[in-house]
Amino acid sequence: MPNGTTKLAAIESRGFILGSAVAMKLGLGMVLIRKPGKLPRKTISHSYALEYGKDTLQMHDGALSAGDQVCIVDDILATGGTAQAAEILCSQSGASVSGFALLMELGFLKGRAKLRAPVASLIAL
Repeated sequence: MPNGTTKLAAIESRGFILGSAVAMKLGLGMVLIRKPGKLPRKTISHSYALEYGKDTLQMHDGALSAGDQVCIVDDILATGGTAQAAEILCSQSGASVSGFALLMELGFLKGRAKLRAPVASLIAL
């Protein structure tokens, strides 16, 4: 986990499993990043292109703010489109993305190149 991290942002849905365990262990708050229409309160959104179409991610409006240092948690980094969208969504809220914590990275797909924040993965293929 990057030094100074104040919150985790977990990407739907396997990221929730990993993120909740890490957040509990470190005593950090966790923000959910989900597909449209699944969060109960007012949300902010970011739409992005996929290799096969378009998608959107959302998180609760006000879940992050200026001064928050956010580490984004997910299970896998492949082409990087979803991770990049999560990074943009967190930045739109005024927070700084301190890094990515991933279970696995498929390096041959070069997803890391789309991300501005540092990436740490337990398994790299």
